[in-house]
Amino acid sequence: MLLRQGGRPLLLGREEEGGCSHEGLFVHRLDGFRSPLPRIRSDRMRSPGNWVHQYASWLEEAKEGPLHDARWHLRERHKFPAYVWWGDFMRDWPACHLDWCAGGWEGVVPLRPLSPTDAPRVKAYRKHAREDTLAPVLLWRVTPLDGWVILDGHDRAVAALAEGRTPPCVVLYRVPDDETWQRTADELTEDHEQRTELLLAGLAATTDTPTDTPTDTPTDTDTDTERRRAVLETEYEDTLASLPYDDAPTPTWPLPGGAPAWDDLAARAMFECPRD
Repeated sequence: MLLRQGGRPLLLGREEEGGCSHEGLFVHRLDGFRSPLPRIRSDRMRSPGNWVHQYASWLEEAKEGPLHDARWHLRERHKFPAYVWWGDFMRDWPACHLDWCAGGWEGVVPLRPLSPTDAPRVKAYRKHAREDTLAPVLLWRVTPLDGWVILDGHDRAVAALAEGRTPPCVVLYRVPDDETWQRTADELTEDHEQRTELLLAGLAATTDTPTDTPTDTPTDTDTDTERRRAVLETEYEDTLASLPYDDAPTPTWPLPGGAPAWDDLAARAMFECPRD
């Protein structure tokens, strides 16, 4: 397995075979990872807005992010099984071992070395963690790892854990190109558009009625219509978001040069870190 960003190799993985057929994955990470998100400053954290929408916008603009032509889902997540962050968070660098033998793994793999808990930036983030204003860590679901990698927020994750808290997260994963899902979404969209048209048609009929109210002054009818339209929009968004999503496998592509190219990268990594 090889994970690259642009042309830079970031992670090498080799499956361990044994009594559990596939007992786990030996992983070696290399320097060079760059977050696809810009740095999030303290003042931005204190007036967050919609983090999911903001992260989606940044990912779409990123030149070296994980997105490719597929259906993607982003959502906030604040609760995980305890082992995800407190047992299977890979703190060692550059090598680690993902243990698949006990019914799966589902831990978190950092893509750069973690800062110490007393580093200046981590200390600043720890204050945000205590105040519940910490920006979410961005996790990407990578099915060949049977877990997550951190795309942004390594120091924020360290800060939250140092305060005894599970890091708040926004999780990114692929969803299947499901025709049933798309058909349901199209039907919901059509119904929403029809209901909105009926609402606006009722407003037009009302405004055609002669009135002494100046045309540039909002009326009670205008206010009520905007309120009802906002309710329709919220109902539509909530219903669409509630449609079930299943994880789709992370796609892989053949490595140019095949196994010899991977072996060459691994040999160089072994030369630099012989204990791995």
